[in-house]
Amino acid sequence: MRKKDCFYLGKIAKKFSFKGEVLIYLDTDEPELYENMESVFVEFNKDLIPFFIENSSLHKNDFLRVKFEDMESEEEADKMIGCEVYLPLNMLPKLEGNKFYFHEVIGFEIEDKRLGIFGKIVSINDSTAQPLFEVENGAVQILVPMIDQFLVKIDRENKKVIMDLPEGLIEMYL
Repeated sequence: MRKKDCFYLGKIAKKFSFKGEVLIYLDTDEPELYENMESVFVEFNKDLIPFFIENSSLHKNDFLRVKFEDMESEEEADKMIGCEVYLPLNMLPKLEGNKFYFHEVIGFEIEDKRLGIFGKIVSINDSTAQPLFEVENGAVQILVPMIDQFLVKIDRENKKVIMDLPEGLIEMYL
């Protein structure tokens, strides 16, 4: 499994018991969706390794208490602390309406109600306080704030993000 075909689920935060159990911090708004998984991919040395789950249960809202198959000791659990956990993209719950996953809209055209199509979304910058669409328009890069009030529609069928942006925002780039 390649990392680009997966999504980040969380990180193994700490061991839980002397029997090799660990706590995975789940980076999600809906941890209950991941309570009964059969397996996960754990990143070791930039490789994703499948681990099968013997049993799991939610622990204090954001954590999943996991007993992996064939992991019986604290020493084995110690080696996993800090490792990132991934699942295949096809395991993401489908979103509808104007909710979307960041990876889902990469490559979509972006359209303003006033100006029409002004570029293609090439990536999303979520390292700032406000996530931004990074849009390519020829050689020009346009940064568009991902603000719910600006978002009109996610048109999955036509691969478009339709927005109603403040006058002047796009023009200052072009």
